[in-house]
Amino acid sequence: MSNLNKDILYLIFEELQDDDNTLYSCLLVNKTWCETIVPTLWKDPWKRLKNGKERSLLNVIISHLSKESRNNLGQHFDFLIDSYQNSIFDYISFCRHLNLNEIQRIIDVELVQEKSSILIIKSEIIKLFINGNVSYKTLYIPQQLDCQIRLIPGTESCFSEIEFLSCHTNINNNILFGLIETCKSIKQLELIIEGNDNNYEIVKLIESAGNLFKISFINKCLYVNESFCKILENSLIRHANTIENFKISTKPLVTKVLSSFANLKRLELDNSYENLPWNCLNYSSLPCLQFLYAKGVPICALTSLIASTSGQLIEIKIDHIPHEEIDNKRIIQAIYQKCPNLKYLKLMLRNKNILELRNLLVNCQNLSGLFIISNMVDTFGWDNLFEILTETSPTSLFRFKFSFCYKPIKLEFLKFFFDNWKDRHSLVLQLSRLDNIGNIGDLIEKYKADGIIKKCNELCGGDFEWI
Repeated sequence: MSNLNKDILYLIFEELQDDDNTLYSCLLVNKTWCETIVPTLWKDPWKRLKNGKERSLLNVIISHLSKESRNNLGQHFDFLIDSYQNSIFDYISFCRHLNLNEIQRIIDVELVQEKSSILIIKSEIIKLFINGNVSYKTLYIPQQLDCQIRLIPGTESCFSEIEFLSCHTNINNNILFGLIETCKSIKQLELIIEGNDNNYEIVKLIESAGNLFKISFINKCLYVNESFCKILENSLIRHANTIENFKISTKPLVTKVLSSFANLKRLELDNSYENLPWNCLNYSSLPCLQFLYAKGVPICALTSLIASTSGQLIEIKIDHIPHEEIDNKRIIQAIYQKCPNLKYLKLMLRNKNILELRNLLVNCQNLSGLFIISNMVDTFGWDNLFEILTETSPTSLFRFKFSFCYKPIKLEFLKFFFDNWKDRHSLVLQLSRLDNIGNIGDLIEKYKADGIIKKCNELCGGDFEWI
């Protein structure tokens, strides 16, 4: 395999681009492998940056500066007087994801003693990346960027193929107008919405996007300028037919623009203020919705939203949020009435509604993964739950996660579950607070040996990582 040509190796390593351990282990096989892997690793060096390794990355970047630049900067930074060997590779030429947030953070962290002259080295390093010879796919703009990037030679060619852009809504005009002029291929836009000093001209950036299919609104402030949000949201209407992926973080929308996204397939709702009503969901009809992720959003609003769909939903993830038993019953009913193709479900289940789960399992025959959250105030009937699961689960369902807060699941209930799961696909399980279930280790090993359990471990924060 070590003698494969570069084209074949490139295809192999592209498939492994998210497997850092494998890529790093292959670097030392031979020169050809190394030359093929390094460009893959450096497409997005910020994604791979580990805590404590910032200085190493900064040193590699600085080594790309010309000797003249290092000598000039050496007047302000003593460490640049030290000799820097030229890099074996032109690492920066491999970069396709430009994260100016990370560049600024690394410089601020590593050069903390040279604050007075830090803008000088920031400017020089940014010029290294914006050089006219690299074409970027993603771009992250920090809230405060003192470098006038639009004046750097090569900006237009570097940014002309940007497909993902992240910036703040209080971005200054010099940078904003530069982005509007150069970034004509934006397909994904992430806007961090600030509380004050928002730039209304950012609407022009949204309007200039060629084929916008993913939009994220991330609100970082308790207070929102409602008039600004209305203008911002209404500017999306011109992209209503192309937007397929929409994320709202922290605050609900102030308009009914969501209902205009006729082709929306993925919706993420992340609410930090649970007392907000999210009325914007009550008026929305999303017939094409396939993926729904919600955190801190009122159950009644989510029930209305699910009821507006047309059977396309295949994945629903609703994190824990307190709600009444009747509302829990209604959302379960909405799911089994409107989601026949559902494959993955995460949902709180109130004890009085365990029997409703039977209807859900009967009507959702494609279900492959189920994540049950028990309410912290309920005495939960795990024995009833396991009886329903063993009797009614479709053949495709064998991946389960069970989360509980106080009273652990009794060992006898788990034993009943495992005993009655015979002749089915081996279970993949995650349970919270495994240490509180006496002799659970011995029980799991017994049923692993019998082929009933394939894998069982502690619930560790993931949702549907088995997909």
